Amino acid sequence: MIKTHGGRKLGVTGTHRRAMLKNMAMNLFLHEKLTTTVAKAKTLRPYAEKIITHAVKGKHFLVRRHVHDKKVYRKLFDVLAPRYAKRPGGYTRIVRLLPRAGDNASRGMITLIS
Repeated sequence: MIKTHGGRKLGVTGTHRRAMLKNMAMNLFLHEKLTTTVAKAKTLRPYAEKIITHAVKGKHFLVRRHVHDKKVYRKLFDVLAPRYAKRPGGYTRIVRLLPRAGDNASRGMITLIS
């Protein structure tokens, strides 16, 4: 019986994947939108939403594990956490865009819901 354990591999090693998710999450929090492939956006969504949930609950030490940029850290607690304080999850939205011109990869834009 074939079982699919784990998430998407995205064609990279585990350390590369973790670093890529961390960088994409920081850019998402800083600019509040990010254009990437749909597979990467779907992988980023639960990672980013967990960080926002920890910020809403005031768990600074759990947020600090993933966020190492002071500007993003302050924005999480000063802007985003109060914005989503009454929202029970679902902080992001993925919108599909036209395929990428070079390799026809499906693109998507992940945004923070305001």
